[in-house]
Amino acid sequence: MELEIFNDDNLVDQTRVDWIEELVQFASNKLNLKDNTELSIHVVSVEEIHEINKKYRNVDRPTDVISFAINDGDEGLDFIESQIPDLPIDLGDLFISTDIVAEHAEEYEHSFDREFGYTIVHGILHLNGYDHIESSEEEEMIGLQETILSDFGLKK
Repeated sequence: MELEIFNDDNLVDQTRVDWIEELVQFASNKLNLKDNTELSIHVVSVEEIHEINKKYRNVDRPTDVISFAINDGDEGLDFIESQIPDLPIDLGDLFISTDIVAEHAEEYEHSFDREFGYTIVHGILHLNGYDHIESSEEEEMIGLQETILSDFGLKK
């Protein structure tokens, strides 16, 4: 898994960046993602995620995470990937506000690590096509999410 972390405002320290890398690699292994899979995570302020949410989702409030998938069911990309097997697989981008994650950790009575891990894994699953609109899809996604978090040591 190729991971790029954008932490332009230094909202997390290097220890946290290393932790993110470990969690993403762990989740990638659990999901059996190819080694040439790419993902970007942007750690952003409350103000920045609010603006992104407003601009791209037409929701005028901040949130904890927003995911932008590169291949959102586009059959053209699937065809290209089938023709060029070594072509990197770019999942997309996650934008995460650690301040909102901290608020949610307090609200749900989780540790910051648990909530941050939840947010990252939840976003990665969305970028891999998992969803929770239908109850059967939600059951599958949440079950996989909890397995990854628990196996990583982030139990409820």
